[in-house]
Amino acid sequence: MSLSIDELNNMHLDVLREIGNIGAGNAATALAKLLNKKVDMAVPKAQILEFKKVTDLLGGADSIVVGILLSVTGDLTGYIMFILEQKYAHSLVNMLMGKDLDHIEEFGEMDISALKEIGNILSGAYLSSLSSLTNLTILPSIPDLTIDMAGAILSVPAIEFGKVGDTVLFIETEFVEDNSTVVGNFFLIPDMDSYDILLKALGVVD
Repeated sequence: MSLSIDELNNMHLDVLREIGNIGAGNAATALAKLLNKKVDMAVPKAQILEFKKVTDLLGGADSIVVGILLSVTGDLTGYIMFILEQKYAHSLVNMLMGKDLDHIEEFGEMDISALKEIGNILSGAYLSSLSSLTNLTILPSIPDLTIDMAGAILSVPAIEFGKVGDTVLFIETEFVEDNSTVVGNFFLIPDMDSYDILLKALGVVD
């Protein structure tokens, strides 16, 4: 019997938030290895919310963002999305390329490739922690990257998400390197059967 999102009680949500915390911690470790620098992380903010509210969290439908989308298969099915405001995407690329952190120019082919790799590594670290906690097989696809208004980026996958579920696990993650802060948003969108599988694997429901 599938749980509806309204039936996810506080204990379920606490477990899902903890998964978000651990996943984000692993992502920060992965980012530190990639940059070969110390990366600290603020306590992630995790919540379950309706998909239609996601654009508000990203500054509104007209805000320009960088979106990295991976589909998830295996024991869990759905999607994981990593979204950055444009200024934070520039900061990440500059950190990786050793450029001045305030340097901003149009993303080139190498920058796009770097962002895809960052999204791949961070999402992979997140899903890996989820897999370790649950002993479930979780396989991410090759990342797809888009730079556009938040509303436009979300409108295309929204059609797919509508088939999967109308709620997401949202984790706002703040990475700090020296005095530079990068805020990234993870969205895990499992179908409702996968919520069941996830909570059963964690021993939260029978």
